[in-house]
Amino acid sequence: MKIKFALFYTLLFSISLLAQTKVKGIITDTNNTPLPYCSIQFNGSIEGTTSDENGGFYIESKETWKELEISFIGFETQIVPLAQRVSYNLKIVLEEETDALDEIIIATGKQPKKNNPAIDILRKIWAQKRKNGLSHFNQYAYKKYQKVEFDLNTIDDKLKEKKIFKGLEFVFKDVDTSSVTGKTFLPVFLNESLAQVYGDNTINKEKEVLIANQNSGFSKDQQLIDYVDDLYAEYNIYDNYLKIFDKSFVSPLSKTGINNYNYVLADSSFIGKKWCYNIIYYPRRQNELTFKGNFWVSDSTYAVKEINLQVVKNANINWVKDVYIEQEFELLNDSIFVLKRDYLLSDFALSKKDKSRGVYGKKTTIYKDYVFNKPLEDESFYDKKVFNPSNDSIYSKSRDFWDKNRLEELNENEKGIYKLIDTLKTVKKFKNINKAVQTMYSGYFEIESLNIDYGPIFSTFGYNDVEGLRVRVGGRTYKSSNDLFRLEAYTAYGLKDKNLKYGFQAKWLLNEKNRFIITGGKKNDIEQIGATLTANTDVLGRSDGSSSLIGTGTNDKLTKINITTLTGEIEPTPNLILKLSANYKTLGSASDSFSLDYNDVNASDGISSNIRQLETVFSMGYYPKRKMSGFGVQREPANTNYTQYFMQVTRGTKDIFNSDFNYTKAQVSLFKLWEIGGLGRLRTSLEMGQTFGEVPLGLLSVAPGNQTYFIFNNTFNLLNFYEFVTDRYASFHLEHNFNGRIFSRIPLLKKTKLRTVIGFKTFLGDISDKNIALNTTGNSFQIPLTAPSQEPYYEYSVGVANIFKILRVDFNFRGNYFDNSEARKFGITAGLRFNF
Repeated sequence: MKIKFALFYTLLFSISLLAQTKVKGIITDTNNTPLPYCSIQFNGSIEGTTSDENGGFYIESKETWKELEISFIGFETQIVPLAQRVSYNLKIVLEEETDALDEIIIATGKQPKKNNPAIDILRKIWAQKRKNGLSHFNQYAYKKYQKVEFDLNTIDDKLKEKKIFKGLEFVFKDVDTSSVTGKTFLPVFLNESLAQVYGDNTINKEKEVLIANQNSGFSKDQQLIDYVDDLYAEYNIYDNYLKIFDKSFVSPLSKTGINNYNYVLADSSFIGKKWCYNIIYYPRRQNELTFKGNFWVSDSTYAVKEINLQVVKNANINWVKDVYIEQEFELLNDSIFVLKRDYLLSDFALSKKDKSRGVYGKKTTIYKDYVFNKPLEDESFYDKKVFNPSNDSIYSKSRDFWDKNRLEELNENEKGIYKLIDTLKTVKKFKNINKAVQTMYSGYFEIESLNIDYGPIFSTFGYNDVEGLRVRVGGRTYKSSNDLFRLEAYTAYGLKDKNLKYGFQAKWLLNEKNRFIITGGKKNDIEQIGATLTANTDVLGRSDGSSSLIGTGTNDKLTKINITTLTGEIEPTPNLILKLSANYKTLGSASDSFSLDYNDVNASDGISSNIRQLETVFSMGYYPKRKMSGFGVQREPANTNYTQYFMQVTRGTKDIFNSDFNYTKAQVSLFKLWEIGGLGRLRTSLEMGQTFGEVPLGLLSVAPGNQTYFIFNNTFNLLNFYEFVTDRYASFHLEHNFNGRIFSRIPLLKKTKLRTVIGFKTFLGDISDKNIALNTTGNSFQIPLTAPSQEPYYEYSVGVANIFKILRVDFNFRGNYFDNSEARKFGITAGLRFNF
């Protein structure tokens, strides 16, 4: 996440509307107290907005208007003349109504839930919502056009004079003003896509077929586009919660909305041929994930015609100063509305101060050419894989094609983005800046002339008690993110053991349609193999516990591993991956104070210290709703909230290549993320496995301990390495993040925006008497082979997240097995989390 954030603050977006009327100001009462959530409209129109928490507002229109209408419950409505087309720094003072109820005037604008006509209308929306939209039809199809844009905002003379822009002054000629915030902005990135969407409600399936895609940026921008697309996930305003930036915001149309929002029936008017009501809404409490805004709803069907939503500034969300959403719906007949236009603008910034600079991110989606109740002849169409090879014409459509097929014409600023980026690509300074950003984003430094990347730079240094300070250098071939072939290699050196380690791996995508990939590699290195349960067939993978710079105890239980592997994998259907691997490895202790000895009747002294083993590994992973970026041999997930099912069977074969053991290890795992509305997010992870046959310690399953002060997923924070060793096990992890819901109810703490995280972990397993006997050699450094077979081991934690927006600290408590050697009853772990 953190490297993706770096790209947000250098690649940027938004749109300019050629406005005729612009008004910016503040609304107060007669005591000069700012009035939040006032209704502001151009008099005689339905174009409007609401004031923010500080009474400030900005409103803009393509038309020319002469008056503003300002209204707020408990105050007299005021008509404000506009002397000129652009009016900034207006101060509007509202006077209290003489017959207004005292509790409404004084009590922060809270509205009654009973006898409130706005809530009566809301209840009718709930009753009718299932009859509105696409769910009314058996089948549907439509065209979908989408723009993703980035802008640098708050452009002033001070910014223009900064050294970083010396020689790049020409970029500022396209500066304009946002129609939503009133801030100046510079558009510098644009991506466009056109797709055809098909859906069938009788079988509950939908499929989107990409027709065309183009962007104004560089070769690696697709990962950014996919990431932003996931952030701006599609949502239904009728749902109880709207997912934005991994947060679940309470919808103003939800059935629980009356507990979170104040509602005011503000106006009524014709929209087209339909008489509609205008309802203003705003939060009842601060620091919760809510919106402010208004919506227009039909008086007969109670379908929403237009709605705008703006995240309040005190909402518990990081790195985002403003979020503004507009949706427009099209009337198909007397009772059916479908989505016509969806617009989302976000202001990403380090600070929420009004004058702070940031990055606008905008997503505009146009829906057109709806067709209903026409089933496809072949229902299997929905299950067929969409194939987009790198040379597909989808990504190289002509300018004439876009001019004819765009569902919304580009404005002058958007047209200028393509020309601007083409010019910037020729400027050496900009290319250097872009390279620095790409290095932070990917972790690799690109050497373009050789088509090679150096890195990953974040793995250059490490430490453990065997190697001492570890220095690593490596690289990969890299022509583009969609390379069909990739070679990676590294070498590492320990200043203490003075030994050289190395690893290399080659991947080749042989069949793009079914993603048939051949991978081969070799590694000779030192690893902490007791830090994970499921072994990774990627030979360049390395456990987090192998080289942490600081730890809670001696990190010397490391293993020398020399492995050669050949793997074939295929993806016969989207997100179903089948792998078959052949591995030959030798294992031995990397430390004089750690023993992997086992009894061996064929050894001269009856004891062997090294393991030689041939393994065949079959694995199957299924990841429903996973989205991937790119289509080359190596892809990156574009979302994180998908369920993961995994199964792996490892077969060890004796005697072939002098292998030592016959055994079978079967393992399954499940990861699932649960969105629990306003209560936050729950992560669950379940792993189970069993080894059939007698095997030494190096091949058994170890409860993954964590001897560091850092948070690592699927490890036990108070277990030492090799504290529990099993041949049959079950592991369960639970973690719930309340997203600030608890702290937001505590008066002295709600402004801190802290978030509570609770966790529970348990491990149950056993080890057979035969495996204990095999591994009992009398070596003084022999690991005690114990397993939590009578009582599951467990630990729990209470954490505080969002400290300084990036730090999370967990307080971990051990639940049992206090008599184990060097057992830790309590520990603190921390980690950086760049979350919204």
